[in-house]
Amino acid sequence: MFVSSLASTEPINKGITHMRGKGMTYDAGFVRNGRASREDLDPEVVRRELAIIRDDLHCTAVHIVGGDADRLELAARCAAELGLEVWYSPYPLELTTAEILSLFAECARRAERLRQTGAEVVFVTGVELSLMNREFLPGDTVWERLEFLLGNPDARSERLAELIARLDDFLAEAVAAVREAFRGKLTYCAIPFERIDWTPFDIMSIELIRSAEVADQFRAGVRDLVAQGKPLAITGFGTATWRGAADLAPRSNEIVEYDATTGDPIRLNGHYARDEAGQAAYLSELLEIFDTEGVDSAFVFLFALHSHPHRPGGDPRDDLDLASLGIVKVLEGRHGDTYPDMAWEPKAAFAAVAGHYASGNDTRIRCDTSLLGERSLPVEPA
Repeated sequence: MFVSSLASTEPINKGITHMRGKGMTYDAGFVRNGRASREDLDPEVVRRELAIIRDDLHCTAVHIVGGDADRLELAARCAAELGLEVWYSPYPLELTTAEILSLFAECARRAERLRQTGAEVVFVTGVELSLMNREFLPGDTVWERLEFLLGNPDARSERLAELIARLDDFLAEAVAAVREAFRGKLTYCAIPFERIDWTPFDIMSIELIRSAEVADQFRAGVRDLVAQGKPLAITGFGTATWRGAADLAPRSNEIVEYDATTGDPIRLNGHYARDEAGQAAYLSELLEIFDTEGVDSAFVFLFALHSHPHRPGGDPRDDLDLASLGIVKVLEGRHGDTYPDMAWEPKAAFAAVAGHYASGNDTRIRCDTSLLGERSLPVEPA
């Protein structure tokens, strides 16, 4: 995985952004063991939040992730009606390969229906499948799978080669299933060690997260990926909101204690200092690198993490937002000040992303989702 530190020896370019897709990741509800990370998905709230992503964050694209086909379709339709490019991303967690294929096939039909209205839709055939699901690696958790894959240096190369072959075989099957219904562009969001065969995909998408481990390799790594010739999207990048998180960004959310039965987050595992400025600087620097090195699209991870609310004023370990990569802090039982109708408040990273994306041309594409029938939402005037 390409990673580097928050510090950078290269100047920040404050000029016009060069990326085609200025993106944000939007959570429609991760589903694990039948439970959704986001309890409610009110269509009016979804539409309002996506309008804020378009108008105030100046995004032209949104990566909509989730494990429920109905919720994904609802959010995707809202985004399309707002003129955003939609990255339609079913996000399986702890599913078998048969269950993943079933989810992809159902979502592909819905994504094509949306694309037929004139929306720009990219279908994402999975994110980090090898770690997040069953049957690719031994183990019942992400950490057990990582330990099997990387824990034994003598067996690492052989195990990686076996995983890459297994994943490529599955993705060939997944692409065929998706292509039965969907006629638009395809991608897959890969961890760098998965070393995907990108031949069947239109866009190469990499979960590229910077930490202190290889600070001097990150920019060059981005440049090498761009040089491969296929349009490059960077997804999954972000950091939590505690001091020092940026140096450990790929694991910066691993400061949480979880309920052993439900898997729900309970509290932080120690005392951490809030550092919104550090999160903001991290995202600004990465966006500058992606701009200047020729990346096609970038999707900040993420807008809001609803399972990690901000809890000020009590035990500091209860403030789960410090472990959140969201650029807004989710509030409990109240609305924010900046957007009085929303149950969250922007962090410093919100302004940083908005400032970077503000430059450049408007490439949004409006569509007529009335072709979808009665389930479509009213189209906002252009």
